[in-house]
Amino acid sequence: MNAILFIELLIIGLGSGFLAGLLGIGGGMIMVPILTFLLSGQGVEGGLAVKMAIATSMAVIVFTSISSVRAHHKRGAVRWDIVAKLAPGIIVGSLVGSIGVFSLLKGAYLAIFFGVFVAFSATQMFLNKKPPASREMPGTFGQLIAGAVIGMISGLVGAGGGFISVPFMTWCNVAIHTAVATSAGLGFPIALSNVLGYVVSGTAVQGLPPGSFGYIWLPALALIAGSSVVTAPLGAKAAHSLPVPMLKRVFATMLYLLAIYMLWKGLAG
Repeated sequence: MNAILFIELLIIGLGSGFLAGLLGIGGGMIMVPILTFLLSGQGVEGGLAVKMAIATSMAVIVFTSISSVRAHHKRGAVRWDIVAKLAPGIIVGSLVGSIGVFSLLKGAYLAIFFGVFVAFSATQMFLNKKPPASREMPGTFGQLIAGAVIGMISGLVGAGGGFISVPFMTWCNVAIHTAVATSAGLGFPIALSNVLGYVVSGTAVQGLPPGSFGYIWLPALALIAGSSVVTAPLGAKAAHSLPVPMLKRVFATMLYLLAIYMLWKGLAG
């Protein structure tokens, strides 16, 4: 690995770790587009680069989610009752997405799906529609289904689920700061389940670069995870000091920029 790539991966880790704590999005929304670009530069075919970027991003989230949720938990902001009800569905949905759907779809289609869904999530945050005061989180079965959807879609785009779970929870009248913190708690089961699927589904794939484990690019995983755990607590601290409207605007603007890049990547492929 050359020195420039080494530094680039470290910077990605520092930035994604901060965003994982700040926005509860696991950093995947940042990592996937940039890793796609870097892998393409290493000579990896475009569609495969997208898949490897998604898988490697999710592997990093295994580590950043632990650091991020610890910081939020110390502030008493995590709704563990919500985590407990969403997690079983998340595990099932993640495995279905990462072992089945992910391996069957072309990388270009995944990139387009990533861009469209992220743009939709950003629009929902910008509109900032207020839910009826009587709306609450659904019951156990409803959260089981919601968890399955969150887990499967997260596996298809390589994100910790915050871009779905945060809008979902705020739609159910969970305060934005609490939703971000709880999303960080959901990141670990989402990431671990999907990583298992990426390893299984990518074992027999041809054209993977050196240092690959299934669809996961191990050199990037090591460098990004190692640096991201340093900045995730700083992001979590910043999240609790920012006003709610600003936090939503930051979240939405970031998603729009990344959606544009991935749509371009998918359509070009």
